[in-house]
Amino acid sequence: MKKLMAEFKEFIMRGNVMDMAIGVILATAFGKITTSLVNDVFMPFLGWIFGTRDMTALNVIVRPAEVDASGEVVKEAITIGFGTFVGTIIDFVLVALVVFAIVKALNAARRKKEEAPAEPEPEKPDPQIELLTEIRDLLKK
Repeated sequence: MKKLMAEFKEFIMRGNVMDMAIGVILATAFGKITTSLVNDVFMPFLGWIFGTRDMTALNVIVRPAEVDASGEVVKEAITIGFGTFVGTIIDFVLVALVVFAIVKALNAARRKKEEAPAEPEPEKPDPQIELLTEIRDLLKK
């Protein structure tokens, strides 16, 4: 049992698993941010333009609901909910823009690091000086 626990601990503490876990947590939090940005900032603005507070209420009714004499719905209405669709598109575009910006910044940093001058190699002394240094060291012994 101890060996199994040690192996599990080694697996969990491996860099790849921890990086993936952190990525999932950050992606979840980022999803909440973009959803809030779309729902709380952009959609009210678009709703103001289209004249409705709730963009999800912007539907095109293809066929209205059929109701019988007692008020029960016999056939459901067929609607096209383009307000929800517009919200989803805006959400996607925002996420794509942020991911693009992050990838672009990482690529620029990587290029800058690759283009950075490498540390200069120490100059090799003259071969005659090396030989004289070796002779001196041998004479000292």
